[in-house]
Amino acid sequence: MPAIKYIYQQKKWPSFHWNNEVLMAIHASVRYRQGRLLGSMESLGFDLRSEALLETHTINILKTSEIEGEILNHDQVRSSIARRLGLEVAGLVSSDRHTDGIVEMMLDATQRFREPLTADRLFAWHESLFPTGRSGMYKINTGKWRDDHNGPMQVISGGFGKEKIHFEAPPASDIKIEMQRFLKWLNSDAEPDPVIKAAIAHFWFITIHAFEDGNGRIARAIADMLLARADGSTQRFYSMSAQIQKERKAYYDTLELAQKGTLDITPWLQWFLKCLDSALDATAMLLSKVLSKANFWNKFPEAQFNERQRIMLNKLLDTFDGKLTTAKWAKITKCAHDTALRDIQQLIDKSILTKESTGGRSTSYILNL
Repeated sequence: MPAIKYIYQQKKWPSFHWNNEVLMAIHASVRYRQGRLLGSMESLGFDLRSEALLETHTINILKTSEIEGEILNHDQVRSSIARRLGLEVAGLVSSDRHTDGIVEMMLDATQRFREPLTADRLFAWHESLFPTGRSGMYKINTGKWRDDHNGPMQVISGGFGKEKIHFEAPPASDIKIEMQRFLKWLNSDAEPDPVIKAAIAHFWFITIHAFEDGNGRIARAIADMLLARADGSTQRFYSMSAQIQKERKAYYDTLELAQKGTLDITPWLQWFLKCLDSALDATAMLLSKVLSKANFWNKFPEAQFNERQRIMLNKLLDTFDGKLTTAKWAKITKCAHDTALRDIQQLIDKSILTKESTGGRSTSYILNL
């Protein structure tokens, strides 16, 4: 009999167990903070809650793709979310099929969190992730379990000739029964607290590696769905994916150790709960940003500005890549260089923008908050 190398080869797989005493303190802290966060958000007005909701979803979707090395366009993601949630937001842009697909999957997970997760629903998520039937330059089978036609599913790093196999998933012939067992467990009510269940589901699904590609993003969507169940709310004000991206190396290292370990998954659950606790910490910064933006527009009503200025101020108050220069202003707002310079100077005169002191070849500007 071959030596056991991966957790799914354990005789009692998937009968996971863990040490509740080790998890008790961090689990209690997370549940308490989730409740306080929802309570504090309820005290905000509708507009501020909507702004915080839009910001959280945008960050979550950007970061779950960034973990996989894919950089999405911030404005496209934000606009796609706003349209699907029916939020009235200025400066919406068009979005491509790929962006819309990822947004549809993530919103389906959190907006329909009460509904059972089925194979057909997962197939629809997978097709949304890959609307062209391709992952990069490679054609893949979408909306169906992987078939291992190119050999076993492996997680590999390193250059050609120096490859390191971190993990090899169960054979494709086992996937149907593995997923039936996983979905029956996930949709049952008799299992642990939803936060613990989110951590287990994330680990269990990504270990099965049911699809040819996209398993990481789908695993995080499943976790988000169960965290929404834990909160009892479709409104998301914290992002696990954003925190996982910050701790990306630890994420993969902890997954690999657990996938090569025993059925005692205490270390994985402990890491997941600590990551979630840090994600709740980050929400304080998000809320500060939303409140700062609201305070700005209360102090300077939008009627004071022309359309180009409103567009650029919203970008600066949300997320702006790099430094703001006259050339960037002209390019984004599609105006002449002189017009851009005049727009900027008006904002400097109102003490809204200020020149950066660093100097250099191009003068840059920052918000004077």
